[in-house]
This record gives sequence, structure tokens and C-alpha cells, in this order.
Amino acid sequence: MSRSALLPRTAPFGDGERASLDAVLVNASPVQRAWLAGFLAGLDAAGGQAQAAPAQAPKASEPLTVIYASESGNSEKLAGDVAKLARKQGFKPKVVDFADLDLATLPKAGKLVAIAATWGEGEPPARAVRAYGELMGEGAPRLDGVEFAVLSLGDTSYVEFCAIGKALDARFEALGGKRAAERADLDLDFETPAADWIKGTLKALAPAAAPDNVVAVDFARAGGDGDEESEPSRDPVVVEVVEHVNLNSSRSDKETIHLALAFEDGAPAYEPGDSLEIYPENDPQLVDEILAATGLSGDEALRKALLAERDITTLSAATIERFAKATGSEDAKAFVESGEVRAWLEGRNLIDLIERFPAKLTAEHFGSITRPLPPRAYSIASSRKEVGDEVHLAIAAVRYQTFGRKRSGVASVHVADRIRDGAKLRVRLKPNKHFRLPADPATDIIMVGPGTGVAPFRAFVQERRATEAPGRSWLFFGDRHFTHDFLYQLEWQEALEDKSLTKIDVAFSRDQPEKIYVQNRIDQHAAELVEWLDGGAHFYVCGDAKQMAKDVRASVVRAFETVKGLSTADAEAHVAGLERARKYQQDVY
Repeated sequence: MSRSALLPRTAPFGDGERASLDAVLVNASPVQRAWLAGFLAGLDAAGGQAQAAPAQAPKASEPLTVIYASESGNSEKLAGDVAKLARKQGFKPKVVDFADLDLATLPKAGKLVAIAATWGEGEPPARAVRAYGELMGEGAPRLDGVEFAVLSLGDTSYVEFCAIGKALDARFEALGGKRAAERADLDLDFETPAADWIKGTLKALAPAAAPDNVVAVDFARAGGDGDEESEPSRDPVVVEVVEHVNLNSSRSDKETIHLALAFEDGAPAYEPGDSLEIYPENDPQLVDEILAATGLSGDEALRKALLAERDITTLSAATIERFAKATGSEDAKAFVESGEVRAWLEGRNLIDLIERFPAKLTAEHFGSITRPLPPRAYSIASSRKEVGDEVHLAIAAVRYQTFGRKRSGVASVHVADRIRDGAKLRVRLKPNKHFRLPADPATDIIMVGPGTGVAPFRAFVQERRATEAPGRSWLFFGDRHFTHDFLYQLEWQEALEDKSLTKIDVAFSRDQPEKIYVQNRIDQHAAELVEWLDGGAHFYVCGDAKQMAKDVRASVVRAFETVKGLSTADAEAHVAGLERARKYQQDVY
């Protein structure tokens, strides 16, 4: 977004002078501009001579440390929002990724805001593991005199909702910190409550008002927000499906859709490593079942809302509590108090709750019981340099059965079953600057992407081909069967031929009696892998976080143990060093 010039072209300054002044003024708060106006007026009254000693020294900006633990980028985005608003209110914010956090700096923070996402079943985001572990350990420093506030992001579909934010909040207090604002625990629809929390928290952290309005103008920041101008738009747009192809064979027990989307006004400025969020619709059959079970089949307005606006698949303890409160069901209330909810939740959806506790529901009840239907993010599988104004995705249809009922992934099966060429979809770009190709195209890269985890690496290879990058590229790919599940097989063969891909190793787990996975291939090529990494190669992993990513990391640690004769602790420290240097990057889900 370009800034508007404040000074007219008729101002008595040259073009360069006018641009410099604009760069300062556009970032200044109203108080800062007022101070400048008064200062210049006083200077003019003194005959153009600056006073040897000002009558009153400008008030220094209040330091504020903002730390974030982010997996998908939401916490990082909110940390940036805190910094922008804080700067306008006279703070001097410093934003720090947990991956870069030195705990020794925290006691000097004075005022501290922490924004933390919870990953999976109560785990910290991958990049935050080291610092989080140190903070929770016995060697963590005291935080006496530090005022803090914690914003926690999570997903109520997981049992350990917002566990990391809750733990940080308690830990800061235990270390002697003073809570300046109450912690907020936010679900997937966090934007509005997060903005409200940020405003209230900065107000609580603000120092007592001084008897004057003299503030320091941070000239060092003039023009310093240039990165904001280049940020691609995050506004949802409507796109057209121009290609819809099943990448698996007809004999596969999997279904992976290659989706090509065309943008009418040009594709957003995405980079390899970014994701695209799809705004899906719920399964019409499931919607009709819910309406029938509640006696609301004739309510077309409600049906439309349940199709496209409300989350009718996620079931959590919070959902059941809201259901019991909204309906007044004594049986549901007793169930909540029984302590059996968590065990019952696994594998069930809203329809199971409605059928277990029949109650008279209204359209208004659904508004309080369910949450907004969130978009689903998928790694972009293309490079703009090769495909132009399109975005390609690889989406695996999720289908399963539990408790006698067929279930399906909301977005993946919407795409697989109800979307075809020519259809329209609403989408939004989700940048991920922590999953990027090396700045130097001569740097080698190693990519590990089983299943649809290979999607961003298709983008990586396309980008390296288009830019004629001289660095080598090595791909580890895995799936079930070579014949039926080798996603983008012909493209990888072509990439090997044109040298945009140097090497590929595959693991098809069901093609032999013993199961072979990508981590097993890493074990087999440990010596060469270490040679690449010692030579400066960057290592990337995309895919399943629960098991695959952990197994792959363990294989890399093991490679340094066996090849270089390191102890397990030293090998672990070496890999942790790669992570801190951004040479080991993950995009996992």
C-alpha cells in the first residue's frame, strides 16, 4: 500500500527534500507532529537559531518487548500489529521471534507482551521449542519488575486449547512478573477479539501521563516501514478453477486433487513457500441431517448459513458447554460435569452431539453453539515465474469412518467432490516468510515432502528452474505405492533432465513387506546428506507434524552422530544450530 504525500508539490523544497520530510511526517503521531510544529514556531521566533539548551528535554519513548511463538504466521502477524499501534502511542517496540529469543534479555524488558500459538496437542510451535524449554526450565531468569501480558491463540477442536499461552502466563507470574492485563485465549476467529485485546493491553501498559506533551520523535524509523509497502494483499478474492485433476491412479485408495486457480486481476505477489487459504462449504448432506435432527429442515436461511458460514464439524468441550447452556439440557449439563467429555469427543462431530442430546434448537442457537467456518490453508505448489497469474494446489481428500458414520474433511472433500473446472472459489493468500528458498541461488537445498507435503517443493523447483539457479536440489518423496501414488512423477523426471532437480530419492511404504518411509531413505544416504549440510545446504520439511517431521529430524540428528562420530547431545545441538540459522525449516500441519 503506497503512502500519501503530505507535502504538496508547491512546497518550497526540492523533490528529494520533500520526500525526506514526508518519510518522517507520515510515521509521526499527532502528538509528535504537534511538537514539531511548536518547535519550528519557536525556532522561527528565535530568529532561526536553535536554543543551546532546550527548555525541556523530550520524553523518551517507552520500551516495549513483543515476543511471539508462531507456526502458521498468525502470532507473528499480531506481534507486528502490536508494534505498529504501540509505536503510534509513544512506545519503542522491539519484536522478537521465540526462535531468536535470548532469555537473559527478558529481565531488562520492563514491559513485555507475549503472543503464542499452541501446536497440535499442547505443544509449542517448532521454532519456539528451544526458548520455550529454557523458559520452563530451572535456569530461567527472574522477571521481578517486569510487567507482562499474554495473548494465546489456539483451536478449540484440540483438547489442550491454548496450552502454551496459558503456560507462559503462569510462568511469567511465577518468575516474579506482574500481570498488566488478563490473558486472552482465542479460537480460530481471533482477528476482532485480538485487536480489542491489543488496544486494551497497550492502554494498561502505558506509563502514567506526563504533565506535558513533549515526546521524542523517532527519526530513525523515518521511512523504516518500507517492508509493509511490499506485503501482498490479504483480502479474500474470488478465483476460477481452470484445472481439476486427480493425481492418483483410479486404483489408488487415495485421492489427491491438483487444483489450478486463475485470478482475474492477476495473482497476488506470492512466493514459493506461501500458502493459499480456501473458504470452503460444508457437506450439503451433513447440513440436511443436522436440520432434520433439529426439526428445522424448512429454514432455508439457516441452511444457507450452515453451508457456508458456520463450523458444523468441529466438536470440542467448549462446544458441548455452549450447547448445554443454550438448550438448557440437563442431560448435557450432567455430561459436562461427569468428566467423560474428552474421551467421548474423539472422532465425533456436531451431529453426534445433537443426536445424543435431543433438544429443541432454533436458528439463534446455532449462532451461539458453533463458531464461524474458518478457511483451510494449503501450501502453494507453483511459482509465479513459471505459471503466471495462477496458483496451483495439491489437496488430499480426507475421508474416514467412525462410530458407524462416514466423515470427511470440509475443504478437501468440497474441492474433490463439488468443485470442477469453471467453478468459483473464495481464497486468501497466507504468506510464510519462514519457509523460503535461500537468498543466494547458488545454495544447495534438500527437500523432504511425503504425500502432499511435496507441494511447496514443486514451487521451489519451478522457481529455481525459472531463475536458472546454479545450486543443487535434492528431493525426498514418499507415499504408499509407486504405481498409483507418485505425485507429479513426470514433472520430477523432466526436472531431472533439465537439471532443475539434481537428485530424487523415493520411499513407497506399501510396495514391499517392510514399510519404508522418507526417514529411512535419509538414514541410507546419511553420509551424502551430512556432506551437503556441511557445505551450506538448506534443509526443508513439509507435511505431517505428529510423526513424520519428528522422525525426519531424528534421522538428521542420527546422521550427524553416525557420520561425524558425535554424541547424541552434540548432534542434537548441531541440528538446533541449523534451525537457529534458518538452514533447517519446517512447514508442518
